[in-house]
Amino acid sequence: MRRFAALYEALDRTTSTNAKVEALVAYFRAAPPGDAAWALFFLTGRRVKRLIPSAVLHELAVELTGFPEWLLSESYAAVGDYAETLALLVEHSDAGSGALDLPLDTWMRERILPLRDAARDEQKAAVRRYWSEVAAGERLVLNKLVTGEFRVGVSATLVIRAVAAVGGVAAPVMAHRVMGDWDPSAAFFESLLAPEAARDDESRPYPFYLASPHDGAVDVLGPRDAWLAEWKWDGIRAQLVRREAVHLWSRGEELITGRFPELVEAAAALPRGTVLDGEILAYRDGAVLPFSVLQTRIGRQKLTRRILDEAPAVLMTYDLLEQDGHDIRALPLDERRARLAALLTPEVPPLLLSPEVTGADWETLARQREDSRSRNVEGLMLKRRDGPYRSGRPRGEWWKWKIAPFTVDTVLIYAHPGHGRRASLFTDYTFAVWHEGALVPIARAYSGLSDVEILELDAWIRRHIHDRFGPVRAVEPVQVFELAFENIARSTRHRSGIAVRFPRILRWRRDKKPEDADHLTTLIALLEERTAGATRAPGRAG
Repeated sequence: MRRFAALYEALDRTTSTNAKVEALVAYFRAAPPGDAAWALFFLTGRRVKRLIPSAVLHELAVELTGFPEWLLSESYAAVGDYAETLALLVEHSDAGSGALDLPLDTWMRERILPLRDAARDEQKAAVRRYWSEVAAGERLVLNKLVTGEFRVGVSATLVIRAVAAVGGVAAPVMAHRVMGDWDPSAAFFESLLAPEAARDDESRPYPFYLASPHDGAVDVLGPRDAWLAEWKWDGIRAQLVRREAVHLWSRGEELITGRFPELVEAAAALPRGTVLDGEILAYRDGAVLPFSVLQTRIGRQKLTRRILDEAPAVLMTYDLLEQDGHDIRALPLDERRARLAALLTPEVPPLLLSPEVTGADWETLARQREDSRSRNVEGLMLKRRDGPYRSGRPRGEWWKWKIAPFTVDTVLIYAHPGHGRRASLFTDYTFAVWHEGALVPIARAYSGLSDVEILELDAWIRRHIHDRFGPVRAVEPVQVFELAFENIARSTRHRSGIAVRFPRILRWRRDKKPEDADHLTTLIALLEERTAGATRAPGRAG
């Protein structure tokens, strides 16, 4: 644990990419394989579910510190991270400063994971003992593991680069090896470092290739015929893996096979050793349905016949990554696409081929892009025809050329503390529009402001708080912000009756007064217009 806590501190105190990679390489070279496996697990964004209810830890903190409830709440509001708050409070209690140094693997398997099945009193007694056995710096990491709030300022890409360097293999190979579900064990980590042998996991997907946004003129990309244009689908990015069985993986490396039985049934007819990349869409009668329809299937514990009928799904495929058990990602896109087209002929739902959007020149393509919303798509994808399928987000060969977002003028009504290095600042905001003379919240956003604007707004918020709800602060409703969003749908979960997709701050409208903000009726009209609009088939354009 001590070595892992030292790594956490090293990563947290620097912004240098090289320094982070050096610290990671040093750790993975020195750590026992079991510890290294758990470190890789957490540093690549994986997590175990919360093992102890927050109330148990809260009670324990009160008992150890003797602080009143309000002081604990204020401390959390100031820090913004519950694990860090507990670590700071316990540092000033009688929890002790022991020097026990067990391996991270031992901590996880013999001490932390068993807490899930322990009785409440046993959980409190165990955590109290653990706090007394580790030094202050290790308590923070311990709390993050127990609460499931483990975050540190390093990307999974850098972590994989470091492990690849230790194993002496290429980073893309290592990225493929760590995809999917795996047990963080010594045997697993040792298998990662093998020069040739890949993981024995027939369900494993490939790292996803992600596009970069293109906001300028597209003619700078060169000749039009060097690029394949497709619709930018608004669904769930997924890989369909057909080996001995069928597995469906989301971009977030979540296994979603059971959510889409019709795709699994259709994929069973594919040759073994096939991996498709595409987008899961709600689709009926040759037309794409709004994303809000697909959402009715996301997160459902049980898929009823009614849900399946109301939101039929297809996989709109646009790439072939594996054929006959061979990795073909290095082939040019045109060849991969030709093989994909042959594989899916005849084309029968629910496995469809993403159509090419034709157009002799960039100007023609730009006009077709303006038709995106009527097709329930977000714009166009531009991909170099001679490019391989890469991993991550390398710039230059895949671009997403999206249409302009919807916008709305709103009033700031609540502020929330941020996380990590911004935990002491108010960086998350709730915005509202007018309805029958009152402000009704419609969105929460945290991106779009510059660092200077965040500091300025934080200072303003602290001077204009009029109510408190835990870490949330209600502020005087006078600041107007223009929000951008991608789509709008009805929602029974929101007081306004609507939900907007991907809200972010476009600009601080200092030139406007709160009464100039938009009304809910404007958004309802937009929703009705979107709902009433004819849904067009996504067939070949041009």
